[in-house]
Amino acid sequence: MAGLIETLIRPDREENPERAEIVKAANLLQIGEFQFLQVAYRDRFGEDMPEVEIDAMFNRFIVKGLSPGWALNYARQILDWDSRDLLDDRDPAFHRYDSEYYKLKALGARRLAFAVAFLALVIGGGMVLSHFTANKGTSVLPPYFDEKELPLAPSPTELRGS
Repeated sequence: MAGLIETLIRPDREENPERAEIVKAANLLQIGEFQFLQVAYRDRFGEDMPEVEIDAMFNRFIVKGLSPGWALNYARQILDWDSRDLLDDRDPAFHRYDSEYYKLKALGARRLAFAVAFLALVIGGGMVLSHFTANKGTSVLPPYFDEKELPLAPSPTELRGS
């Protein structure tokens, strides 16, 4: 138990070399250690870890520090892929238990055309609507008076007194 507390205080210092390999592989995949065990179990046995085994596995690995052989082999495979620059840490297979992980899909040409057409329709419709609803303005700069708000000026003939 003292080793667990020491590891929690200084996570970069791992006494167990096998566990250190698993931790390093999990860090390369950007997932937690226990999630790494679940991914390794799925890779080894072809199915998700049974519910009854999850608590026992957590206790053996996290509390007691025992590393299953299949998880150690999977960690070594991940480390090997990383050393040969073959590892893609964004692969959805590594993040199947990560609820916050998602992969952005590239927009296709059809979706892009639809978005551009929708934007043009909204902007164009707004311009047409504003043209028909706006009153005649007297200037472009403030203050903005409409022709209806200003009194009619006398014509030049009325000003001369004729």
